[in-house]
Amino acid sequence: MLIAHTKGVAQVARIVKEPAERRQEILDTALRLFYENGYEQTSIADIAEALHIAQGLCYRYFPSKEALFDAAIDQYAERQAGRLQQGLHAPAKPLRQLIAEMPTFLDTETPDDPAYQFCHGPESGKVHERLSLLICHKVMPVVEKRLQQAVADGELQPCDPEALASFCVYGQLGLLLDTRLPAIERVQRLRAFLQQLLQQLA
Repeated sequence: MLIAHTKGVAQVARIVKEPAERRQEILDTALRLFYENGYEQTSIADIAEALHIAQGLCYRYFPSKEALFDAAIDQYAERQAGRLQQGLHAPAKPLRQLIAEMPTFLDTETPDDPAYQFCHGPESGKVHERLSLLICHKVMPVVEKRLQQAVADGELQPCDPEALASFCVYGQLGLLLDTRLPAIERVQRLRAFLQQLLQQLA
């Protein structure tokens, strides 16, 4: 932080950051405080205080705490969806190979990430479900496009790619959100089911 002196009085100069950097800083700090203190117990004033900035600067980027929350969850979902669908952009690979090699949440989630901690904390059930639906929504068009290609190439029998994509993407949630099962078991069972499904449609 810069210190200026005017007529013997020390003044603190405001640190100016690029808008994208400041916005991300606010998002990261908000998620950390949501995790540490709870969403309801965290205010814009708390976030501003943690960052040593004025509340008005937070409101310049986010009109409300709810908008900040929505932006943080959407950003995390976008990041996770991007990692999960990387393999789907390899059209030369057969679908069954893609399923075998495709990354899962075990590969893409980082436990020390503030977003991960908030979305997967002990009291984050509803947040986690919302995050899962957002990720599905973002992945769905890519899966549908890949299935359309598979039908066109004769890799799959003629079918409804949109309905099949919806079933494959959203249909996983019941098992994925069942925390009674070890994470690795959930992943293995889903892979096996999708492989069997594609074998029936080939």
